[in-house]
Amino acid sequence: MSSNEKTRGSFTQRVKHELIEFWMIALYLMFFFCALVTYTMLLLKKYEVSNDVLNYGFAVMNALVIGKVILVGEMMRVGRGYEKRPLYQSVLLKSIVFAGLVLVFHILEETVKRVIAGKPFGTVWHHLQWEDMVSRALVIFCAFVPLFAFREIRRVLGEEKLYALLRGRGVADMPDSPVGR
Repeated sequence: MSSNEKTRGSFTQRVKHELIEFWMIALYLMFFFCALVTYTMLLLKKYEVSNDVLNYGFAVMNALVIGKVILVGEMMRVGRGYEKRPLYQSVLLKSIVFAGLVLVFHILEETVKRVIAGKPFGTVWHHLQWEDMVSRALVIFCAFVPLFAFREIRRVLGEEKLYALLRGRGVADMPDSPVGR
């Protein structure tokens, strides 16, 4: 096999791995956000406030965008410094940092939308709804804790061992397990 074929194989494997990672993150976030939208719609219906079903579309789009933000952040090695800490600290700190990263991307998005709409750049910060953004960051943080817990456990155990455990193969059944000896 030539080095060009190895590189192409390696490149296609990386692309495939990144796509799988992206869809795993996006599907988890879609589930979380759609559940939140359903809860909101049912709560508003209880008080006879009409709510648009288009919220599901926004939930899916947000999940896709945030999934990409996470992957870009990981490519930029955001949060890598926390991986030497105890697992719970790594999970919480990465959740906070990535929620902050999503908040920054949201602020940039709002800024670009307002500038494109022809509003003066200096007024963008004044018209941002900070309470809404902070509450979104809190929801994102809550969604990120289980996501990063899973990802950190996978990093520590290794993909094969974690997926073997999830598929029902016990720790004692694994050849290198200290429990099985």
